[in-house]
Amino acid sequence: MLEENVILVNENDEPIGLMPKLEAHEKAVLHRAFSVFVLNDKNQLMLQQRAHHKYHSPLLWTNTCCSHQREGETNLQAGNRRLMEEMGFKTDLKELFHFIYKAPFDNGLTEHELDHVMIGYYNEEPIINLDEVEAWKWMDIEAVKQDITLNPEIYTIWFKIIFDEFYHYLDEHKV
Repeated sequence: MLEENVILVNENDEPIGLMPKLEAHEKAVLHRAFSVFVLNDKNQLMLQQRAHHKYHSPLLWTNTCCSHQREGETNLQAGNRRLMEEMGFKTDLKELFHFIYKAPFDNGLTEHELDHVMIGYYNEEPIINLDEVEAWKWMDIEAVKQDITLNPEIYTIWFKIIFDEFYHYLDEHKV
């Protein structure tokens, strides 16, 4: 299977090229990404636990899904594609905001992403893809915030950064 490319971007989210995903993470090059947060009608967030065989951050908890846009794909198309691939369902997504972050991993790789954060609503159980996801759960947003403080080691490095931005966005906006 061919390795996927990521879309390299400048700080204005303008595409400047393509690069294999692993190489972009090795070189810490800024690239486009997205993060999906799915809530239910109880205002609980659907979290996923990354599969045990992932090459980085295995078994850590993170947002509903996240990945990288493909060339020619809109942010919402990418979010919907990956939500179906990882969690096995579709829902309407809305893009909330984007921001840039940089997060190094212990294994020498670095996430340097211009991340498009999206929200969707869903009340049923997902049909998880075990190649990608070990487990899932609903969790109150306030409980997530508290648990990240108490148990930061069980969450992905990027989720802690992105959740903080998401939490403050929800606090400041009606969604």
